[in-house]
Amino acid sequence: MKDTLVFGASLKPDRYSNMAIERLVGKEIATQAYGLQVGVIHGVQIKANLNDIQNIHTITLYLNPRRQKEYYNDIINLQPKRVIFNPGTENPEFYKLLAENDIEAVVACTLVMLATDQY
Repeated sequence: MKDTLVFGASLKPDRYSNMAIERLVGKEIATQAYGLQVGVIHGVQIKANLNDIQNIHTITLYLNPRRQKEYYNDIINLQPKRVIFNPGTENPEFYKLLAENDIEAVVACTLVMLATDQY
């Protein structure tokens, strides 16, 4: 099975991206993380270089729309099957680009999806 990439991972335990990594790992979902600060969260190494990331099925975004722009091509080039837009990350412009590349855009909360077994 391909991995989930938490995009915008934070070392701060009160951040939703951090909580998502904890819950993904708890559900034994293969997880990778990308963020500006490297470190380890719940046994998952946060990488600061997208070239180190591959074999991704799902990207769960924790990056506001303004900051997403610079990553559009990088995310598309990872060729995920879906991108989850968590609350605060909604971006219709990016949905369109993903659809043009046969990538599903899902507007939802990863934490809720995990808690309700809809992930």
